[in-house]
Amino acid sequence: MYPIGDIVTVSDRMQHGYSYRIDAPAGGDFAPGFTPHFTPAEMLALGIFEGKYCNDCRAELPEEWFLNAKISETPDPSLNCFGVKSRQPLSVWRQKGWIIGPDPRGWFQWYCRYYLGRRLPGVDDKQIKRWRAFRRHAAQVRANCAPGNVFCRPRQRQALLQWSYDPFI
Repeated sequence: MYPIGDIVTVSDRMQHGYSYRIDAPAGGDFAPGFTPHFTPAEMLALGIFEGKYCNDCRAELPEEWFLNAKISETPDPSLNCFGVKSRQPLSVWRQKGWIIGPDPRGWFQWYCRYYLGRRLPGVDDKQIKRWRAFRRHAAQVRANCAPGNVFCRPRQRQALLQWSYDPFI
């Protein structure tokens, strides 16, 4: 992890020369009410985005996040926690205006950088608002699935995991 004050410079397939400062301790000083259920490392180990998320940006992230990560060079739904296809192309995210600020890969990239300690007040506020709105999916799972039936609504549960909500509710 990076110490407070460090400057992280990114150079991957989607960003070259982007830099950000670490302003908070890794995994700490989150905004009030922002309480993700999983760390990025836990999410990667459980299986998210069909294993095709961090392939070319691993140099920016702590190597220990990848010790148990389910990663693939090609999308593989079987690597997802719930074994289902779970993602839309990035072009859809761009078209819908879901890419916010300097994080071209979307919410999870923002969360990784926020977890590491980057703070961008305007961007953070928008992304945390989006995260809070996503809890409606947990309410739908609770309303439509028997307690303990993790096979009910697997796509919705996978999406919850990819937004760091507990999909095992």
